[in-house]
Amino acid sequence: MSTDLKSTPRFQQPQERRDFLGLAAAWSAIATVFLALLGALRLPAPWAFPESSRRVKLGPVSAFKGISITPEPKERLWVFSDDKGLYVISAVCTHLGCVVAKQEDGSFFCPCHGSRFDTEGKVTKGPAPKPLLHLELSVSADGQLVVDHDKEVGSDVRLKV
Repeated sequence: MSTDLKSTPRFQQPQERRDFLGLAAAWSAIATVFLALLGALRLPAPWAFPESSRRVKLGPVSAFKGISITPEPKERLWVFSDDKGLYVISAVCTHLGCVVAKQEDGSFFCPCHGSRFDTEGKVTKGPAPKPLLHLELSVSADGQLVVDHDKEVGSDVRLKV
């Protein structure tokens, strides 16, 4: 049995440390780019998703009468009552779905990315692409105020009560 001694592991050139470190750096760079791409693909999706029930009872209509502003944090919206009737503005920012805060002057501010909206929900400073949503209001048979998260209405629409 004749074996060529040069083909045995003992006579093979050992892998150099420099080669190992180069390969480790290359694989780390590839993994980093892959993970960054996964994160970038996830960016357009909003962080706040709507609830499964799209028509929600807010309470008796009498609780919202008069000139008032009522926050509904659980439903992420604001109920407004003025001399023309009732209307609802969604508190979900149209940029990436963050919840906006109402300022003392009546305007809205998104703490996540800095979008600003006036008292009617119109964009005054981006990056939000469109105004806050005005949602449809109705009264149920039992006298409860009902908001429909699926139906957007114009900013001039009021529920007369």
